[in-house]
This record gives sequence, C-alpha cells and structure tokens, in this order.
Amino acid sequence: MGRGEHIAVGSIGVGIVVLALKAVAWWLTGSAALFSDALESIVNVAAGVIAFVALHVAATPADANHTYGHDKAEFFAAVIEGVLIVVASLLIFQHAWQVWNNPRPLGNPLQGIGLNAVATVLNGVWSAVLLRVGRWLNSPALVADGHHLLADVVTSCGVTLGVGGVVLTGFLPLDPLLAAATGAYVLIAGIGVISSSVGGLMDAAPPAAVVHRIRALVAESAEGALEAHDLRMRYAGRLTFLEFHLVVPGTMTVADSHAICDRIEATLKAEMNNLEITIHVEPEVKAKQHGVLVL
Repeated sequence: MGRGEHIAVGSIGVGIVVLALKAVAWWLTGSAALFSDALESIVNVAAGVIAFVALHVAATPADANHTYGHDKAEFFAAVIEGVLIVVASLLIFQHAWQVWNNPRPLGNPLQGIGLNAVATVLNGVWSAVLLRVGRWLNSPALVADGHHLLADVVTSCGVTLGVGGVVLTGFLPLDPLLAAATGAYVLIAGIGVISSSVGGLMDAAPPAAVVHRIRALVAESAEGALEAHDLRMRYAGRLTFLEFHLVVPGTMTVADSHAICDRIEATLKAEMNNLEITIHVEPEVKAKQHGVLVL
C-alpha cells in the first residue's frame, strides 16, 4: 500500500474510535445535538472506507481500457462522501424535529460533554494530518476527508457549548435548535464537497495561479521556438494534464525542435510533480500570433 492508502486506513481506525466516544456520549445524555454529532461520525467511518477503496483503484497502473490511468476514482469517492454528508444532515433534521416535539431533560451531561470533547480533539488532530498529506499527494479523496473532519470539529465545538448551555439554563428547546443548526452546517459542507469534486470529473482547469505559472515557464524555457498556443490543462486526482502547440521555424530540424520540447518538459517537471505533458510541434506558417510568446 502507498502512503495515501495507509492514511485512509488510519482514518477508518480514528473514525471508529470517535464514533464510539460520541455514541456513548449520546447514550448517556439523550441529547439531540450529541446524536447529530454521533451520526456525522458514522459518515466519517464510511468516508474512510470509500477513500481507501478509491486510493487503491487510483494507484492501479494505466491499462488498455484506461490509458490515462485511474486517478479520477478519487473524485467519485469525494462525490459519494459529499452525498453521504447530505444524507446525514437530513437525518439530523428529522431527529431534531422529533426532539423539538418531545423535549426531555438531559442525563449525565458532564460525562457526555467530556467524551465529546475528547472525540473532538482526536478529530482535530487527524483532520490536520489528512489535509497536509492530501495536499502533498494531490489527493482529492484525502483532502475531502480532511475538510469533512474539520467541519465535524467545528460542529462538535458548537454542540459541546450548546449542551453546556442547556445544562446551565435548563432551556430544553436549545438542544434540538442546536441539532438543527448542526444539520444546516453539515448540509453546506456536503454540498461544498460535491461541488469541488464535480469540477474534477468535468475536467476543470487547475487554479488560475497554476495556469499562469505554467505559461510563464513555457515562455522562459522555449528558446528557439516562436510561440506556444492552444494551451489546455485539466487535473485528474494527483495528475495534471497539459497540452499545447509549439511553433518553430520551418527550417528547424526535428532533432532541434525535439530538444526544445525536452527542455520545456524538464523545466516544468522540475517545479511541478505529477505533470503529464503533450506538445504538438508546428512550423511557423501555423503561428496564430497569440498565446504564449517565447522570451
């Protein structure tokens, strides 16, 4: 297994521990807010399993049916995780409504708050690990999982404060209201995960800053050529695909034009990891007088 898969296995283990802590906290207190927090942790465990499967598939080498590799499997995993988050939010709303109609005092609130706090700290540490490693590996599945856990940390902090408020004030409707607010936050987080992942499935371009930097590197390293046009980019998991047309003087030999392409590729790959480059060489009669002008 690669590092990403090891991290995904770790997410499953952490998710199970956190789920157990939050489930006991809800069982002790009967709080709707703590129920919503525990329900989201079930999604965390499912997301860890999905991320592991996606990373395993994404690591499979390209084959005759998938000549560009299997990296987009991570985007599918992130979309599924987003859908699970949305479903969890709807279940939270349902439970909050039931408790709103049938309010009841909380039992053992201090123990419940303590267990929830321990689970929140554990989630916070692990979300930082997922985000750092996911960005380093360019893994949409791990980054989505990290953002999900970070959202869980935020909601858990709110839940803990809210349950404490119920204990101090005795205002029972605060519990389902807090659960509903948690559900709204979880719903927004789920929609955000789906939205960002769909961009990858639709062959969206990398951020504008990345595109601008690549255009600058092409201009700086293509000495001997005239221009580069029709530059297109898309990202698929950890891979970024780049293709463009390179215009060279009509009298230039194939060997010389190939040497320019090699220099461009070496410059780009020295700064960017996991970059797949395709360059189409054209004679100067094909110049379009726009695109990237060679410095």
